[in-house]
Amino acid sequence: MTLTFTKMHGCGNDYIYFNCFDKAIPAPESLAIALSDRHTGIGGDGIVLILRSDHATADAKMRMFNMDGSEGNMCGNAIRCVAKYLYDNGMVGKPRMRIETLSGIKELFLTVEHGKVSSVQVDMGCAELRPEKIPVRLPGEHVVARTVTVGERDYAITCVSMGNPHTVVFCKDVATLDVHGIGLLFEHHPLFPDRVNTEFVEVVARNHLKMRVWERGSGETLACGTGACASAVAAVLNGHGDKDMDIEVHLPGGILTVQYTDETVYMTGNCVTVFEGTVEV
Repeated sequence: MTLTFTKMHGCGNDYIYFNCFDKAIPAPESLAIALSDRHTGIGGDGIVLILRSDHATADAKMRMFNMDGSEGNMCGNAIRCVAKYLYDNGMVGKPRMRIETLSGIKELFLTVEHGKVSSVQVDMGCAELRPEKIPVRLPGEHVVARTVTVGERDYAITCVSMGNPHTVVFCKDVATLDVHGIGLLFEHHPLFPDRVNTEFVEVVARNHLKMRVWERGSGETLACGTGACASAVAAVLNGHGDKDMDIEVHLPGGILTVQYTDETVYMTGNCVTVFEGTVEV
């Protein structure tokens, strides 16, 4: 079978996108494993299927699969690219879209330059802080700066769900951190029944963060949209940032701007088409 794909990235968080409006993709879990390999496949953090939505209020549906084949609930960088794909290819011709995900329907606001989408703001929905909803096996109404032992070290963690589970650890210098070793320990720790995405965050200044991320199922990636949102929320909860203000999150792949309000979390960032091609599977 020959499949047509588009390689896209948001802040370096790259996925392989398939238009499934009129064509089904068999075994996406296996396909994600095979194609994500950067030596023997196309290379990427996973694959994304762009589908028709059964919801009358949604313009399209997104399904994303990590490089280990596991299906993710939501990806803030990928959904911006989905919006760009839909607009640039004339499938949805409006600068305001609603896209269905496993974490619900998200509203997106597109910035269009010379007929192409250059950046997208996503209404990511409310930040969930209740431990049982994240989920994290800790008591209380929320987990903010809570000390836990992971491996042989103690860490102060703040847990947030942005439709998928996150734990945020504030550090002095993220550049020298062993993200691979520590991230694996967090991902598979029994505190997190659904595994967890872990953000390692350095506070550069108020409302200015530097972040590296370990994503469950993918390892360290250049960016994570939901992780940037979780980090901004955690910064506010820990006194490093302000509600209703733009918080800049610097990631290895670029900059995301996050605003945490009482009603929702907004995230803004770029979306780039890298190349198109076909692959035999």
